[in-house]
Amino acid sequence: MSLPRAAIDTRAMFVQQSRLIAGYAWPMLIAHLVSMGMPVIDTVLLGHHDTDDLAAVAVGGGIYITVILSLSGVAQAVSPIVAQLKGAGRDGELAGVLHQGFWLALLLSVPGALCLLYPDFLLELSSLEAAVDAKARAYLAMLAWGVPAVLLYRVFYAFCIAVGLPRPLMTISLFCTLIHGALASALVSVEWGGGGGAPLGVVGCGVSNALIAWLALAAGALYMRRGARLRAYRLFAGWRGPRKETQVALLRLGMPMGLSGFIEISAFTFIALFVARLGTDVVASHRIVANLAGVLYMLPLSLGLATLPCVGHAAGARDWRRARVSAVAGIAIATLVSALLGAALWLGRTALVDAYTDDPALRGICLSLIVYLVANQLCDAVQTVAAHALRGYKITFAPMLAHVTAFWGVGLLGGWWLALRSPRPMGISGFWLAMTLSLVFAAIFLGWLLWRVANSHSRASPGSR
Repeated sequence: MSLPRAAIDTRAMFVQQSRLIAGYAWPMLIAHLVSMGMPVIDTVLLGHHDTDDLAAVAVGGGIYITVILSLSGVAQAVSPIVAQLKGAGRDGELAGVLHQGFWLALLLSVPGALCLLYPDFLLELSSLEAAVDAKARAYLAMLAWGVPAVLLYRVFYAFCIAVGLPRPLMTISLFCTLIHGALASALVSVEWGGGGGAPLGVVGCGVSNALIAWLALAAGALYMRRGARLRAYRLFAGWRGPRKETQVALLRLGMPMGLSGFIEISAFTFIALFVARLGTDVVASHRIVANLAGVLYMLPLSLGLATLPCVGHAAGARDWRRARVSAVAGIAIATLVSALLGAALWLGRTALVDAYTDDPALRGICLSLIVYLVANQLCDAVQTVAAHALRGYKITFAPMLAHVTAFWGVGLLGGWWLALRSPRPMGISGFWLAMTLSLVFAAIFLGWLLWRVANSHSRASPGSR
């Protein structure tokens, strides 16, 4: 029995959109993996340098990532707006949105830098040893100098994603991470005040990260000026000051996106702060496994970011069937590859941990936590791609509420109880178990929400192409 014509057309569209998503995703995956190489480099260098420095980068790095991802999430509201304008054929309006994104990034850099320069509240939660606390503060102070560059670059990054140009991001990431590897390696062992002083250690990593942020921004500006595929948008023409209506539109979309990022990453940050009370070895082990989790997250993140413009372009063109098929294709690809990734992680767990540390105590704790990391791969992939597909529809508030419930309710509060307050406290394993359960909840809710949104648009416009 032959399939109906509509089913054949949908299948062909699914294949087409899957190829498009894969084509967008692989350069972003490389870009993200290479960028994640920077904290990996820091972790490996300090893991073989000094345990106090590794603990300082665990806590300080968690605070930094929380601040940057939260603020850059707001700035990246440029992406769904530009994607829908692009899909609607309104290319002449794209440069103006980019300019407004840059103004927003400059505004956001002020609280971002202040949070890193004055982290007292967050550091007090962790009850760090004096030596680790001092090193974490010095590390954050160095990172603060790079905040404006990081946020401005993230606007450029969001624009490239929205117009379907991920390869420049890959090239810039490769270039900057290679330089960071050489620079951080040299700075970690540089001695304060010349010969005879203490090595820079974690502070050297902070200096390198700040310098590389400005280097990446310079590379992005050069591409905007010289890149052939951006020339038609005339990105440096018609600069205007901040416009109220555009800033409001960016904030309306961006605030929930930033809060979602803050909620998700802050759960891990607060875990690191609470776990600091369990000893330096536990903090350092958590840092290693959390760092590995961050690397693995780059795959669903890349697929989510690749799905967003496909959904956004279709939504801008009011082609609701293509938008729905794009969302389904993104989730299908993410489900398959995350299952394969989880299996590979389990098989290679010992070698991975050995690459991070040669301390027997740290190795034992890390290996006991990786089982949770394997278990959460599938759900993390589904919830990430679903959230980004919803952004393509310009829906950000409901996903933010889901993340509040999942990561702060189930993950953080549930983990705090399991780890420290239950009749049989589980220690660090309690936090990781709760975070796995939080991803299950997020995947179910966001998958259901995406299904409702996609189908409601299709029913409302049955004549959509």
